[in-house]
Amino acid sequence: MVLTQVHQPEEGSSTSVGSVFSSRYVQDPLPRYEMPQKSISKDAAYQIIHDELLLDSSPRLNLASFVTTWMEPECDKLMLEAVNKNYADMDEYPVTTELQNRCVNIIARLFNAPVSEKEAAVGVGTVGSSEAIMLAGLAFKRRWQNKRKAEGKPFHKPNIVTGANVQVCWEKFARYFEVELKEVKLSEGCYVMDPVKAVEMVDENTICVAAILGSTLTGEFEDVKLLNDLLTAKNQKTGWDTPIHVDAASGGFIAPFLYPELEWDFRLPLVKSINVSGHKYGLVYAGVGWVIWRSKEDLPEELIFHINYLGADQPTFTLNFSKGSSQIIAQYYQFLRLGFEGYKNVMKNCMESARILREGLVRTGRFDIISKEKGVPLVAFSFKDMSHNSAMKLATLLRRYGWIVPAYTMPVNLEHMTVLRVVVREDFGRPLAEKFLSHVAMALDELDSSSKAPLVPALKYTIEVVSCTDDANQPFMVRVLPQEAEPVKKTVPLLTGKTKGVC
Repeated sequence: MVLTQVHQPEEGSSTSVGSVFSSRYVQDPLPRYEMPQKSISKDAAYQIIHDELLLDSSPRLNLASFVTTWMEPECDKLMLEAVNKNYADMDEYPVTTELQNRCVNIIARLFNAPVSEKEAAVGVGTVGSSEAIMLAGLAFKRRWQNKRKAEGKPFHKPNIVTGANVQVCWEKFARYFEVELKEVKLSEGCYVMDPVKAVEMVDENTICVAAILGSTLTGEFEDVKLLNDLLTAKNQKTGWDTPIHVDAASGGFIAPFLYPELEWDFRLPLVKSINVSGHKYGLVYAGVGWVIWRSKEDLPEELIFHINYLGADQPTFTLNFSKGSSQIIAQYYQFLRLGFEGYKNVMKNCMESARILREGLVRTGRFDIISKEKGVPLVAFSFKDMSHNSAMKLATLLRRYGWIVPAYTMPVNLEHMTVLRVVVREDFGRPLAEKFLSHVAMALDELDSSSKAPLVPALKYTIEVVSCTDDANQPFMVRVLPQEAEPVKKTVPLLTGKTKGVC
């Protein structure tokens, strides 16, 4: 099965890449979809690819993405220096492995893991939160299966309880690893999982309940504390020990700095694992995530592989083996460079930009803000009239100014809502927020103008051009035929005069 799709060449174009701008290096066109027979110069290869990439949108103006799009030049330099290091070679690159272990311990303590000062935390770096969630889910599934086997009970129908607002990686985990996904449906005004309904759906086959700290749809934090309390009561009543996993992909590097009093992490006894994206508000370029476990007992030993063919004994628990070291080094750079104070300042600045954006959108009088002020620094909003077409058109109009703003429908039960969302990252400061608001106003004016424009009837005619050989002053004439008539094409020489327009 092919998982990649290439754009078919437009009509009249060739299946080769032109080299007009790089013609000082290469004259012959290059094939698009086949390996070229001959080598070309490095300058030509660079210029051809560079020119084509100019048509990509600017990452800085991509307001759809949570992923970091700016880092300091010093960190860029460190990443470039490590780009040829394979993290899997732990024995060859022990310092890189040490930096990963430092990051795991820093994050574990940031999330209040119950580890002593000299005790090592349990966790691993991943290529993102999707892999982290897969690993955490596998640990929950294996622990549940082992317990059911020991009790002599069936262990073939595991399930996970989540809200319908979960990211698609949870659906991937459920489908790939044969776990039923039981989703709590959303409702009007409540765009995250209801803990009461979630606990009601828990049964003896539930391997965990997944709570989200920073919903992808609205940025809202789910009430993990209430979920913990309700689930504790149910466990005591039933004799089960259903645990909690917190998907803190977006909010894990926000809550500790802005809401330290909020209980969502390992301070809650049932929270056994947490994932977080280093490439979101961890402030690192795409390609790094983390998963942390409360203790060694929460990560079954049989899931850990030990290899020695790269040198010394190396324990590994990942879905992917080889991966770059650059992002892990960049994560440690950010921890060292910013510290707690620096992260707190960055997150406060992001929230301030989100406030300016939110207030500016409210002033237009056209939108309802559905995101909460407490949560991930983003603004999710919809037209007051719930117009799907208006939301889609506004997203299209804003793209003319370079802004990428997603417009999407909400999950089951709320399909009538079409939402636009602006994610505020570190590099989206006040000047850009104000410029964005001015472009929103201009786009709204254009949207209104197009909706008020008078309708112009479209008339279709079939015409025949007829030559008039008997009249020198009128060399040809146009005859209108009925619409059902077959089109007639004629070539008529212009004997005299000039045309005044082009049809």
